[in-house]
Amino acid sequence: MTQGAGQGPTVRTDTVRDFRVPAYVHQTGQEPVQGEEPVGYTPTQRDLPVINRGDTVQVRVEPAEAPAPVPSGLGPLYVVGDVHGYLDELVAALREKHLIDDEGNWAAGNTRLWFLGDFTDRGPDGIGVIDLVMRLSAQAAASGGYCKALMGNHELLLLGAKRFGDTPVNSGAGTATFQAAWLLNGGQKTDMDRLQDVHLQWMSRLDAIELEDDHLLVHSDTTAYLDYGDSIEEVNDSIREALTRNDADEYWDLFRKFTKRFAFRDEGGAEAVRELLGTYGGTRIVHGHSPIPYLLGEVGNEHSGDSEGSTDPRVEGPHVYADGLAIAMDGGVTMAGKLLVCALPLDN
Repeated sequence: MTQGAGQGPTVRTDTVRDFRVPAYVHQTGQEPVQGEEPVGYTPTQRDLPVINRGDTVQVRVEPAEAPAPVPSGLGPLYVVGDVHGYLDELVAALREKHLIDDEGNWAAGNTRLWFLGDFTDRGPDGIGVIDLVMRLSAQAAASGGYCKALMGNHELLLLGAKRFGDTPVNSGAGTATFQAAWLLNGGQKTDMDRLQDVHLQWMSRLDAIELEDDHLLVHSDTTAYLDYGDSIEEVNDSIREALTRNDADEYWDLFRKFTKRFAFRDEGGAEAVRELLGTYGGTRIVHGHSPIPYLLGEVGNEHSGDSEGSTDPRVEGPHVYADGLAIAMDGGVTMAGKLLVCALPLDN
């Protein structure tokens, strides 16, 4: 599958540039005000602290004695981590798992495939990614399976940038705009130029949280979901209703809450996971959002991976942590990591 029209070869951004303002920000007239970055933006590099490997505990989880039974008529369950516009990497990963054929069409019969959100920004072809997921959803349904997706914070950000532009919002630290926040967090002008009503409608209808085979699927590693309801249905309905009210400040507050991260990582992280599982069900939580290299402390400066004793930030699979209760799926495709597509339940 080729990239979108007008796109050049895929160039993976390095760790430092990944969270900086794109060069074309100055061409749009939306230059952020220096010294007034509002609290609540998707964290930039300075907001992602280095976590030493000793600060996270690798937990060996023994295989379950009897995996949860798959509902009659449904096939295996797969999840996909953050894509961020890397269409070619997504196509390659789906082909590797035999979920699509060489022409990019659904080839997995009654398999169930869930995307955990963050389809756009930072990478070269976010709209191409959305188009692929939408097409696979229709093809999978026709084959007796399904392909579904969750709302990520970057979907909220792109929707906000399109809907509210440079309308001032109360950020909690002065005045901010969705347009500036979108650019600051890797918004691609080519994506905005190609954004159509069908993409906006599709994104605005995405659920925020779902339960599949005893796995609680969310985008962000945060407990902010608890602010929106005591059941999965209530959370999804509350967020969807918030998106229809066209209130820029309410929308910004929603975006800010879903940029929070690392709730399951440190002391008390396992308890945070248990609170979510106790409220919404499931025995494990599966999330994207926070890149595994940051959870492991493998990325911290521009020399990471180059100096003696440092660790290559490449990722080979999901990260299981928080007493074995949490599975991180953002492989850090924007920082020389890997776009993860994995079957659940995990073998470990």
